[in-house]
Amino acid sequence: MAALQGSEPVGFFEIKPEIRTQLVEQFKCLEQQSESRLQLLQDLQEFFRRKAEIELEYSRSLEKLAERFSSKIRSSREHQFKKDQYLLSPVNCWYLVLHQTRRESRDHATLNDIFMNNVIVRLSQISEDVIRLFKKSKEIGLQMHEELLKVTNELYTVMKTYHMYHAESISAESKLKEAEKQEEKQFNKSGDLSMNLLRHEDRPQRRSSVKKIEKMKEKASEGPGGGIMLPASAVLEVSVMVEAGLAIPLLTLVRPQRQAKYSENKLKCTKARNDYLLNLAATNAAISKYYIHDVSDLIDCCDLGFHASLARTFRTYLSAEYNLETSRHEGLDVIENAVDNLDSRSDKHTVMDMCNQVFCPPLKFEFQPHMGDEVCQVSAQQPVQTELLMRYHQLQSRLATLKIENEEVRKTLDATMQTLQDMLTVEDFDVSDAFQHSRSTESVKSAASETYMSKINIAKRRANQQETEMFYFTKFKEYVNGSNLITKLQAKHDLLKQTLGEGESGGRGRQGGLSSPLGCVVVP
Repeated sequence: MAALQGSEPVGFFEIKPEIRTQLVEQFKCLEQQSESRLQLLQDLQEFFRRKAEIELEYSRSLEKLAERFSSKIRSSREHQFKKDQYLLSPVNCWYLVLHQTRRESRDHATLNDIFMNNVIVRLSQISEDVIRLFKKSKEIGLQMHEELLKVTNELYTVMKTYHMYHAESISAESKLKEAEKQEEKQFNKSGDLSMNLLRHEDRPQRRSSVKKIEKMKEKASEGPGGGIMLPASAVLEVSVMVEAGLAIPLLTLVRPQRQAKYSENKLKCTKARNDYLLNLAATNAAISKYYIHDVSDLIDCCDLGFHASLARTFRTYLSAEYNLETSRHEGLDVIENAVDNLDSRSDKHTVMDMCNQVFCPPLKFEFQPHMGDEVCQVSAQQPVQTELLMRYHQLQSRLATLKIENEEVRKTLDATMQTLQDMLTVEDFDVSDAFQHSRSTESVKSAASETYMSKINIAKRRANQQETEMFYFTKFKEYVNGSNLITKLQAKHDLLKQTLGEGESGGRGRQGGLSSPLGCVVVP
């Protein structure tokens, strides 16, 4: 109370210093938020600028890589085969890989352009928006603070007025009570006053007494603006005393004055209290509205469009990356289709068609007669007929044995080929475990060491494969040699059979002859 009644004016914010501190800290908080956003946007711009440079470098490196091998192909023989539409399936895969490399080069160059001319530009615009919106929001916030200061100062003024009138009312009440106590003491001694009044009631009134009564009535009739309004009872009491010709006590005049002063101060205090309470309600409502609604709205003004603009920027980045992956997947799908169409049989026919002059069977050897010899067939006449029959039976027996042996070799060869196929077609190409980002790097490395592509497993598989290949080629060589021998012996066997059969039919027409083991007649 002493601080409020001091001579130095004290602001309401000195009474509630935490409010002033909060208002100052609010702007600091919003400013820090804006600075944090600006730093974030600056880091994003720097990141995408560097990423764009890397994408451009990568694009140029891919283009150089593809051009290096493309120029090599253009001068090679395979390029001529491609022109002639003799493209082997492995070569087709190779061409598609180079084409995919060029495609990725163009896509990464496009990504560089999007980052430099779209994403970074958007981030720069958002930075400008953050600065501008913060300045505008700060201006509005300062106006809000000034309004709060105005309201609280008004509250402080009416509060001081209320305190002043209340203090005066308390003082007037205290003086009134003191006067009432003195008056009570005075009237306790006025027992004889009644007798004196009865004794002098028949006395004529003096002219001076009449004037005093008139004056008291005038004072009683005056309002609050014209002086002190005495109570009617006080005026009546004084009138009686004047008419009685008694001296009027000073206390009799003081108490009514203090009563009137107290009533006046009490009325002023009531009005000041009402004004104070009304302003207090208005101030509390204004402060409550500011903290509950205005501060939130002010933050919304600072945030105006920030998240939406940043979301659009990130979605631009995502769209670029997704479309890059889509383009990459489209190219990889083409390569995958070419890989699915890898066909050794088709390539074999393609190679033979490309080099048909090389792989075309030569003309058969013709019999070259010597010095006019006109016999160009095997002769089954005596004395060579018996020898031919013996050779025929030997060939027949040998062929039967060789065919059985070669059939066993072929079965072994087929089984070995199947084993090799199983080794060569094992599905060891799935490397998805290496891209499991949810696990730690150490666990990924340990998992990779235990997989099919570990060095120990690779060495073991290579050794088994080479051993199987050696066994396969050994059997293949044995099978080829056996089949070649069978082919040659079979040709001799067939020719002897044909010759001996013709000899039988010719001899039967002439002499009858002998029957042979072949069911033909041998000419004697």
